[in-house]
Amino acid sequence: MNQIEEPKTILVIFGATGDLAKRKLYPSIYNLYKKDMLSDNFAVVGLGRKPWTNEIIRENVQKSIQSEGNDEEKLNDFKDHFYYLPFDVTNKQSYHELDELLNQLDEQYQTEGNRIFYMAMAPEFFGTIASQLKSEGVTETKGYTRLVIEKPFGHNVSSAQQLNEEISAAFAEKDIYRIDHYLGKQMVQNIEVIRFGNAIFEPLWNNRYISNIQITSSETLGVEDRGGYYEKSGALRDMVQNHMLQMVALLAMDPPIKLDPDEIRSEKIKALRSIKNISTDEVQEHFVRGQYGPGLQNGNEVPGYLSENNIAPNSHTETFVAGKFMIENHRWVGVPFYIRTGKRMSVKSTKIIVQFKDLPMNIYYNKNKDELHPNLLTIHIQPDEGVSLVLNGKKQGPNGGSIPVQLDYNNNGESTVNTPEGYERLIYDCMKGDATNFTHWDEVELSWKLIDTISNAWEGNGNNLETYESGSMGPKGSDALLAKDGFKWWPIED
Repeated sequence: MNQIEEPKTILVIFGATGDLAKRKLYPSIYNLYKKDMLSDNFAVVGLGRKPWTNEIIRENVQKSIQSEGNDEEKLNDFKDHFYYLPFDVTNKQSYHELDELLNQLDEQYQTEGNRIFYMAMAPEFFGTIASQLKSEGVTETKGYTRLVIEKPFGHNVSSAQQLNEEISAAFAEKDIYRIDHYLGKQMVQNIEVIRFGNAIFEPLWNNRYISNIQITSSETLGVEDRGGYYEKSGALRDMVQNHMLQMVALLAMDPPIKLDPDEIRSEKIKALRSIKNISTDEVQEHFVRGQYGPGLQNGNEVPGYLSENNIAPNSHTETFVAGKFMIENHRWVGVPFYIRTGKRMSVKSTKIIVQFKDLPMNIYYNKNKDELHPNLLTIHIQPDEGVSLVLNGKKQGPNGGSIPVQLDYNNNGESTVNTPEGYERLIYDCMKGDATNFTHWDEVELSWKLIDTISNAWEGNGNNLETYESGSMGPKGSDALLAKDGFKWWPIED
């Protein structure tokens, strides 16, 4: 059995009373502890405005992981590692109290001065917190100090640059871990293995053999209780700027010279730099936006976006985006990368479909006058995990002919019962100092530059905003986007 690295560290969570901490962070940290991936040399300090105590945060930690099927002794040992400090992010005294507590815990748990600061709160405080941590000496320690940041990282390129300047004044780029939870997903990380670990794919991974790539991330839910947030972001900022473009980069990057965080991120940055810039006037030709109207979801009537809570009655916010990115380099010129993402769609799914080119002179087609199905490679990311490959096989019977045959590898079997969730994997990577699956500032900046052109073209007007029925796969313009290139969206239903 391989030796598991057990990091020694103190994890400081800003926003410890919030929803993210309760739903994602506490269960993820517990899973690491339960699997013996954490030694006893760790502590978690929760910070928030509520006047909680150590006992209260421990009770809340226990509630958040109650469904994990745990033995009581292990759980009690785990929650004793949690501490709470009422905190005002604008008050210097709070930082001095935090530093005093961390010094005590460093000695108590022998964590060697290693500290991770996790921003699980409103992004407008990120810069303030980072600068105060430095100015008040909380980052002055013999161990490492790392800053973990949740999205959104700005709302356009200028706000992202300003935020980055504030954070970079306190933390080096190598110590800033920008979380994109999609990069923690098993099958997103598996893209590299599928590409670079298989002799049948990597030689074909270029414009000579691939006709187009389709990335779909669809949700069946509406905006639920996030109407206020969604009005400021929309699907473009919420999904395309980060998750979708990260998947484009992983699919388009050249092979790194070695599987090293710096080399992998360098190749992703090159791929993002190679995406063709479009002008504001070209946005309509390359991108489609939609907003869900009322419809049927699982047989139930559901309201449209404009009827949701905290939504302006004349809102032009998009809940669906489809688009085409063209990459101008030797490997991909001429191959469209299509993306689509939306809410209240017919199925919840994230899939990547790679469509290979037809043979230029297919003797089998000429002989049988039977249209062959394109070869498709599908990477299933969620809710199922796995890989499918569609080939052509002989149709049974005396007349011959062909039939598409699908070969499936399902990653949801017993072998993956203990597979960590995205947050669990990313928290552990941060503790180990592995930044491979976190976004570099250059990736963030390049993504925002691409997105700003689109959002500026859409700003303040409802032109070309299509309404689509809830329970559908989006507006008709999405189908037309591919049809004018001679392609179609492949079904993503399982």
